[in-house]
Amino acid sequence: MIGLGIRAHGGLDRLELLDVPVPDPGPHDVRIRLEAAAFNQLDRFVLAGIPGVPIELPHVLGSDGAGTVDSVGDRVFDLSPRARVLINPGLSDGSCPACRAGQESLCRHFRIVGEHTQGTATRFVVVPRTNVYPIPPALSFGEAAAFPLVFQTAYRALRTIGELRAGERVAIIGGGGGVVTAAIQIAKAAGARVCVTTRSAEKGEKARRLGADEIVVTDDATPLDRALWAWSEKDGVDVILDSVGVATVPRTIRALARGGRLVVIGATTGPVVEIDLRTIFWRQASIRGSTMASRKEFEAVLGDVAHGTLRPVVDHEFAWSDAVEAFRRLEAPDLFGKVVLRAPPDGA
Repeated sequence: MIGLGIRAHGGLDRLELLDVPVPDPGPHDVRIRLEAAAFNQLDRFVLAGIPGVPIELPHVLGSDGAGTVDSVGDRVFDLSPRARVLINPGLSDGSCPACRAGQESLCRHFRIVGEHTQGTATRFVVVPRTNVYPIPPALSFGEAAAFPLVFQTAYRALRTIGELRAGERVAIIGGGGGVVTAAIQIAKAAGARVCVTTRSAEKGEKARRLGADEIVVTDDATPLDRALWAWSEKDGVDVILDSVGVATVPRTIRALARGGRLVVIGATTGPVVEIDLRTIFWRQASIRGSTMASRKEFEAVLGDVAHGTLRPVVDHEFAWSDAVEAFRRLEAPDLFGKVVLRAPPDGA
């Protein structure tokens, strides 16, 4: 079968269509005939090469996917052929203390589909039965593929790690990626007041239509910390969600309220940050890290999607013939939501 991936790490010029074998399910596995995959910023990092994370090459990209059950292992008894399903891309072995405590994303053997294993930008993928969930009836395959990674990431970051409470102020840094569009909805559903910061007025208006209460368009003349301090009426922001890293974290720390929580979920502009620790102890604030989610958290946010409280945002859905262009869309400055790729035709 064909897949979009790489034979070597590097830039976009390394992307190619690969001929890869159709995987066979193990006893507790499910093989899914994919109808759609979705890309994340994680795929860009895998393309470039993540220090300390070796992968098998050639490698198919993509962590998110949705499709139908094609075949199951001989220890799987509760799935019907052709059932509509989506993938939870977080893989844990279930054996360590973190797993037994329901904190699978803290598992010492935690892995992610498409980062540590072959990905979803292809026709068939095999995952454990525990990572397969029914697609809510109201969602298309494309929307279902756009849901898993970003919604679980935003949910854990805000609700569990950030301890977000109704009435609190939340600032979401970074404009219009998939996590941002998920976080806006999750924060509003929790009863928070939401501010989105962006360098694009157009993306800001889209964020407002999605539910953001305030948009702060930043530029060289509008420092991020001062803009957030003004929005908070000089009380500071209770929870700040930051995936940008070195370009923003020194300033977002200065915008925290007393007892505020900065939740870091990424470092797209660089990981090494210099901060003034006095801001942290003077305000009794904290910096917290978060990634992915537990199974319980995944199921909670999927339940909210199933009830219509939350909805995946698709920036654009590409045909397989435009697979490389779909991946390039991740670099677009006007990106808002998830990039979805339809699966290749049968026999490809």
